[in-house]
Amino acid sequence: MLGIKEIEAIIPHRHPFLLVDCIEEVEPGVRAVGYKAVTFHEPFFAGHFPQEPVMPGVLIVEALAQTGAVAILSVEENKGKVAYFGAINSAKFKRKVVPGDKLKLECEIIKQKGPVGIGKATASVDGKVAVSAELTFMIG
Repeated sequence: MLGIKEIEAIIPHRHPFLLVDCIEEVEPGVRAVGYKAVTFHEPFFAGHFPQEPVMPGVLIVEALAQTGAVAILSVEENKGKVAYFGAINSAKFKRKVVPGDKLKLECEIIKQKGPVGIGKATASVDGKVAVSAELTFMIG
């Protein structure tokens, strides 16, 4: 189990943009599983939407990318580097994520050639898929 300090030692993101609270499983270069406890106090809920708080889909995708970055940047030769977005493909938004949800974040690296790779990512709440996407990254 990786907590905030261990995650911050791997990826460069910091509060309030670090969107992963813990990593439950990591296989360096292969996959990672993490969680985000979505609270009412998230800064984005002030404007999205005041009468019906919903976590923005792009931030869920970002949380998935950060989870995948933990997997890919845990590989010895990638330590200290940054994983940048190259593309977001086949993104599907299937349910709202709201305060009180525990968002499970899973990313499996399905292809990599040199500094470019693709991760298959899924975010779910209580076993129900909220977002799925294919994320392309570039290590720099």
